[in-house]
Amino acid sequence: MIQIKMEGPLLAKSIKPEGCGDCPIRHRAVCAYCESAELETLERMKSYKTYEPGDPILWAGDPMRFVASVVSGAAVLSQTMEDGRRQMVGLLLPSDFIGRPGRETANFDVTAATHVTLCRFESQPFERLLHTTPTISRRLLDMTLDELDSARQWMLLLGRKTAREKLASLLAFLAQRQTHIAPDEGRGPIPIDLYISREAMADYLGLTIETVSRQISALRKDGVIELTDSRHMLVPDLSLLLDEAGDDSDGGMME
Repeated sequence: MIQIKMEGPLLAKSIKPEGCGDCPIRHRAVCAYCESAELETLERMKSYKTYEPGDPILWAGDPMRFVASVVSGAAVLSQTMEDGRRQMVGLLLPSDFIGRPGRETANFDVTAATHVTLCRFESQPFERLLHTTPTISRRLLDMTLDELDSARQWMLLLGRKTAREKLASLLAFLAQRQTHIAPDEGRGPIPIDLYISREAMADYLGLTIETVSRQISALRKDGVIELTDSRHMLVPDLSLLLDEAGDDSDGGMME
């Protein structure tokens, strides 16, 4: 069972920008390439909706009546199997896009992991806009290709990496997404909000919760991370964490 509900500082209020110009994801979201006139069109179409931790945003099979960008918070993508087991298959963070234009139903469950604010657009008007606004179509294509690259990297992680490398990869991903820095700019300390429980991390990485806890302790002992509380970490130097996420030189297991 995936543990979704959060406690503590992550329950801070969601961000609701006054307008597109004030939006914290303005230069990373689907509207990143838009000029002022195109932003005005989106401004007339959009609406904000907030969700509490654990709230369903979409169920697999639901009609896709809207698409959306995550403005603040984090949401979990998961799929339920025939026997009732749920598998976490993705983590949606600020600027990530929910929905696929032209698709009639949702393929995955989407659940709020923290307080979440979405910038939503009704599906049909948004699809019409794609035909008349090349900047949005181009940005959506770029985001889709980035998502495909990430999925291929995750296949490597799940198939070939050790437990330590898997956890380090996830933590490095969260650090880079939350601070928007490149690996060569990775001097710390960098704070990380974990968003999801250790149980959900284990599910996402194909590990046991005991292994996740053991690897967190090992990374802390080696000075790669610092624990501030159960939901927050500090990364003293991102380059060290990225080193831990790489392949072992001898191909052996790191435990």
